[in-house]
Amino acid sequence: MPNPCSFMPNHSYTDLITLFEVCFFDKFNTRLVKGGHEPIYIPSGANAEGYSVKNYHQIIFAHGFFRSALHEVAHWLVAGDLRRLKLDYGYWYAPDGRNARQQAEFERVEVRPQAIEWVLTKACDHAFRVSVDNLSGEATQTMPFKKAVLQEVQALQAEGLPARAERFRQSLAAFYGTTLVFSDQLYSLEEL
Repeated sequence: MPNPCSFMPNHSYTDLITLFEVCFFDKFNTRLVKGGHEPIYIPSGANAEGYSVKNYHQIIFAHGFFRSALHEVAHWLVAGDLRRLKLDYGYWYAPDGRNARQQAEFERVEVRPQAIEWVLTKACDHAFRVSVDNLSGEATQTMPFKKAVLQEVQALQAEGLPARAERFRQSLAAFYGTTLVFSDQLYSLEEL
């Protein structure tokens, strides 16, 4: 008879929604929400085109994609108290089709969120690949960005994850039955 403790759940975005709710709704009044084409962060009471005003903050991820949910949560985990009061955290964003200068800026601000996303995907025993999110834009070299994300993971391991990120990582690891230890030995450039 199989050991029920060894059962690995499917990677369903609904589990991420539930785990996020358990970890953060009471303290931060924030929900992870399945959305449509473009992800967005909408603070409580804010008006965003195409979305109804809510009395809680919403991290809206694309199409019910598991990785999109983890990526958008990583942005929330990076954002400080004041950023979490602004639509899309008050950050600049240029969509796919960026020129080299815009892409360099995109990659600069994406290093930490993607490093945290990588840590979260490991906790879920799920595949991770860096995203330069610029398929129709000017071609750039991805290796410097990959190295920067790896270095950020190593720095996070040395200094420790921010408290909210560690809480969610622990929740994911417990749910998916992965290691509760955060070690940079789990990460390599070849994986990216």
